[in-house]
Amino acid sequence: MKLIVGLGNPGIEYQFTPHNVGFLAVDRIASNCGVEIRNRQCRALTARTQIGEVPVLLAKPETYMNLSGMSVRELVAKNEANPESDVIIIQDELDFPLGTLRIHTRRSSAGHNGIESIIAALGTQDFLRIRIGVAPEHRVENGREYLLAPMRKAQLKVVDEMLDVAAEAVNVILKEGPAAAMNRFNRKEDKD
Repeated sequence: MKLIVGLGNPGIEYQFTPHNVGFLAVDRIASNCGVEIRNRQCRALTARTQIGEVPVLLAKPETYMNLSGMSVRELVAKNEANPESDVIIIQDELDFPLGTLRIHTRRSSAGHNGIESIIAALGTQDFLRIRIGVAPEHRVENGREYLLAPMRKAQLKVVDEMLDVAAEAVNVILKEGPAAAMNRFNRKEDKD
């Protein structure tokens, strides 16, 4: 069983904020698989599905971003998952431009409170992460304010495309492995 966990904050007021792209990505994967994320377990909304030949549990922690680790630790324990090989976390990344996606493992939290919580709860930073860039075109003074404010229409269009890319990245990870996915999705854009 693979755990695919999108990070975000519960509540309609946070639904379309940059901080919730992890939730939105898991929703897109669920939609592609024809399932609804509505079961409650381990302080998360979840859905079971299969991607290719791989059984998957999709999850959206309801603990709020900064306490995501509580839910992830319970999900890992209940499903007897190995963080290093069975967990994929999908998160927002303020250090990457909007529309960028990178896949990483064995990294620090880089100041992301949800990731910090997960690292503390699991006792390892050795899990796979899909980081979706949400940085605005212009530098913002208050990152927290930006992350929790609703996205503009133009941003939502870019994010919508990135959700498809994130879903495809999960497919490649599960079918071909993390190294193949990193090779494919972490390439730098060619500059003309």
